[in-house]
Amino acid sequence: MTDHTGFFTHVRSTLGRGALSAAQTQGLARLLDAFATRRDLFDPRHQAYILATAWHETGGRMQPVTENLNYSARGLLATFPNRFSAEDAKALARQPERIANRVYASRMGNGDEASGDGWRFRGRGLVQITGRRNYRCFGIEGAPDKALDPAISTRILINGMVSGTFSGARLSDYFRPGREDWIKARAIINGRDKADLVAGYGRVFWEGLRTLSQSVCAGAE
Repeated sequence: MTDHTGFFTHVRSTLGRGALSAAQTQGLARLLDAFATRRDLFDPRHQAYILATAWHETGGRMQPVTENLNYSARGLLATFPNRFSAEDAKALARQPERIANRVYASRMGNGDEASGDGWRFRGRGLVQITGRRNYRCFGIEGAPDKALDPAISTRILINGMVSGTFSGARLSDYFRPGREDWIKARAIINGRDKADLVAGYGRVFWEGLRTLSQSVCAGAE
């Protein structure tokens, strides 16, 4: 059994700023356990970037979350400038369900604004899967709240990043022998949005994961 002490010590002292909550520790441990069952995740850089993505998408909670759509009028205009006029933003401000139905209407497999699909298939999980098409890909179209189940959310995160389900880009496109691109790997999830930030998280987790291999080698002496 792998000793994760060094990994948690490293993450606690860097991203955790000296402390990790029970929920954060549990979420990290769940992913480490999942990695151990996957032969296709032998590259620690793949594991590190998955951990970094979960850390970013959950705001460091490391537990499945639901997308926060409680925008002010100013927030709507700044975040979705092509979806709201000043008048519409004022009318829909602080109404998450109506906002979701407007923002996600008629795309990602969703119906129009009146269908309610935008709200029904809003972002959930460790990686915020969004849209009817993505929920269908992962077999939970009929029960979208299953994306908040920790085991299911973990499976979605890992499978999607390995196979390229989210955007067509996959981990092996950016991390393989002779290639390493922590910045462009953000395309697996969301283009270049916060690419530098997530890359930084990835490198932290990579350093933490290296302590695991070192501890295994030390134990074999």
